[in-house]
Amino acid sequence: MSTPPPTRPAATVVLLRDGGAGLETLLLLRSRALGFHGGEWVFPGGRVDEGDDLGEGLESEAAARRAAAREAMEEAGVTLDPAEFVTYAHWTTPIVLPKRFATYFFLARAGSGDIRVDGSEIEAHRWVRPTDALAMRERGELGLPPPTFVTLYELMAFNSASDALRHHLGAPTPRYLPHVAVAGDTFVNLLPGDAGYDTHRIDLDGPRHRVVMGKRTWRYER
Repeated sequence: MSTPPPTRPAATVVLLRDGGAGLETLLLLRSRALGFHGGEWVFPGGRVDEGDDLGEGLESEAAARRAAAREAMEEAGVTLDPAEFVTYAHWTTPIVLPKRFATYFFLARAGSGDIRVDGSEIEAHRWVRPTDALAMRERGELGLPPPTFVTLYELMAFNSASDALRHHLGAPTPRYLPHVAVAGDTFVNLLPGDAGYDTHRIDLDGPRHRVVMGKRTWRYER
């Protein structure tokens, strides 16, 4: 069995604000020229750089916080205090993919400044309610990576930025390394806690924790 590609430390920040119709989050459109999730809508983020590490280590949460704040400035022109981030989750790219990242996800309240995308890596932005973003993905109007899809799905449970931040403040950080299974033209990301997670089987009876990704319809089962 070949050795899986190594992971690179990364970080992303999910910016939240209260819109007229409820909780909204910021999504950025990655340039179609990029090799990793090019043409898809994501939260601000990127790799942890050497300058983000002040001695804790590139893979530390402290370095990830600084990286997420730096990337938010570079990609969207927003100034954030990494000390105010709420740790939300940690996702590692499946071992079957050639480019892999170990990514901290943080939640943060959006500031009052305007969004200014860099026009290079990021082509556009939109503030959107999680439920609307998922509906647009279903209609084929925007692409989402699976971790973004799951995050938006979970954010639908909250009516305001304060509710989401308060709920996750101090909560354990779930860590996800999806195991990929294929059934015809459907890909299934099996997540920890799923009955088939260890065996990569999707037909076992028991608990469900997975993202089922068909050509058109996706669903999160938990």
